[in-house]
Amino acid sequence: MTQSLKVAVMGAGAVGCYFGGMLARAGHEVVLVARPQHVAAIERDGLRMETRMFDEHVRLAASSDPAAVKGADLVLFCVKSTDTESAGALMRPHLKPDTLVLCLQNGVDNADRLRAVLPQHAVAAAVVYVATEMAGPGHLKHHGRGDLVIEPSALSDTVAQALVAAGVPTEISANVRGALWAKLILNCAYNAVSAIAQLPYGKTVQGVGVIDVMRDVVAECLAVAKAEGVQVAGDVHTAVDKLAGSMPSQYASTAQDLARGKPTEIDYLNGLIVKRGEALGVAVPANRVLWAMVKLLEGKAAAA
Repeated sequence: MTQSLKVAVMGAGAVGCYFGGMLARAGHEVVLVARPQHVAAIERDGLRMETRMFDEHVRLAASSDPAAVKGADLVLFCVKSTDTESAGALMRPHLKPDTLVLCLQNGVDNADRLRAVLPQHAVAAAVVYVATEMAGPGHLKHHGRGDLVIEPSALSDTVAQALVAAGVPTEISANVRGALWAKLILNCAYNAVSAIAQLPYGKTVQGVGVIDVMRDVVAECLAVAKAEGVQVAGDVHTAVDKLAGSMPSQYASTAQDLARGKPTEIDYLNGLIVKRGEALGVAVPANRVLWAMVKLLEGKAAAA
């Protein structure tokens, strides 16, 4: 029997609702800190989890108040990269000294940025592999995968055991940095093109010349990673080639943000490669074009 955990999900969008919901189904005490429209629906009906394995309403707590993280053994930190520092500061007064804050975010530097805000607390990075979306208020739709790679910490073994028992394959790795970079490169290859075209992965890769653009993006990312001294985990080229086949109907999170007129995380994806490429003297023209195009569309959405 795994230890029962008190869990808070900070920024419970699609990713946080999936992992928080899976832990709640397994009997852990979970509170979702989410937008008011999701909180209202979840308080009324529970969280609807429409997954590839089941479709049910899961009962759990929900709040719009960051103080709801109080007393949590584990915080799944799922806010957008743009909100890392501000959300961390809102949580800080309410965390126990031994709370583990697990970063389930895109990008490669969120855990470091959060440690600067929460110097007294354990913060661990995680690599997230899941295709999800919020199909409506309090309604999670799961399209595929749902596994994690997490950094070692005092509580990581306990958390990993709880996640595995809840149906979330979880690995503890000493090279989470390399795994985060591998995920970053996947996102750099797919997110911007899915967002610009407003197409799911399966249709995106059928576009004329798109596969070649993606290969250019990957080559640039690997060159930046090498200059950074990062040992990228796994075979990135094979992972990029396989992703569209494994998640053909998935729209990138960047595409979902643009479609809703919301700010994207592109500055922490292709934009990060542009920034680090400039600093390290590595040319990244394909990443620069994709970053600039998404920023243009982001500005257009904001103006509308």
